[in-house]
Amino acid sequence: MKKGIRAGDLTLRSLSLLYLGFLVFLPVIAISTEAFRGGFADLWRQISQPAALYSLKLTFLLALIMAIINSITGTATAYVLVRYRFPLKNLINSLIDIPFAIPTVVTGMMLVLLYGPKSVIGSFLQKQGIQVIYSQPGIILALIFVTFPFVVRSVQPVLVELDKDMEEAAHTLGASKTYTFRRIVLPVLRPAVLTGTALSFSRALGEFGSIVIVAGNIPFKTQVSSVYIYGEIESANVQGALGTSVVLLGCSFLVLIVLNVIQRWSLKYGS
Repeated sequence: MKKGIRAGDLTLRSLSLLYLGFLVFLPVIAISTEAFRGGFADLWRQISQPAALYSLKLTFLLALIMAIINSITGTATAYVLVRYRFPLKNLINSLIDIPFAIPTVVTGMMLVLLYGPKSVIGSFLQKQGIQVIYSQPGIILALIFVTFPFVVRSVQPVLVELDKDMEEAAHTLGASKTYTFRRIVLPVLRPAVLTGTALSFSRALGEFGSIVIVAGNIPFKTQVSSVYIYGEIESANVQGALGTSVVLLGCSFLVLIVLNVIQRWSLKYGS
């Protein structure tokens, strides 16, 4: 019986590793090999092209801005959904996952219809000198919409498990809600907030569908890395696309390492 179980476990593990190999490892090896085929000097030449360098800087900057906004609004939303009761709470909680369910191109279309120059809101903002669509604020809005659930869904389970008696005891002793949240709740939530923020940042680096609609693909203004890569492939400059892709891939690996450190820290902190 034990031999049968061990044989079954070995088969399951082998199939899982084989599946991961074809799905993840082989594509990563393939793109890395092709990117370095011409040597590091050629790769660096492709990355240091003005348009490529600008697209990378813009991508990381906008993703960072989005991550900061998401870390604050996502944590606040999770706290409200867990700690308060209000009408349509279950419906609103379900709507949080909509960005996961709809195509990102649809997200771009929704934002264009809402904030475009022909819309009521868009025309009003343009009169105030604020352009959303075909500008960097539109990209940030698209990234926020697409990645918003990451922080909320990372923080919610921790809040559900957090003993509310500690907060009530602090309130009884005269502590304000803000002080209680900052000194009691936030330290416990910090690993989950960092995890959700890192996931949203990593997801934002590769976002394409919504951005290609709202950004307008304007070089040195709204052209982010994913759109730049697509343009290089369309122009038959595969090496140029590979260079930028490897940078994004390396950053994704770095985020995975950071997440692993956060999870280890969370386990140690929880114990």
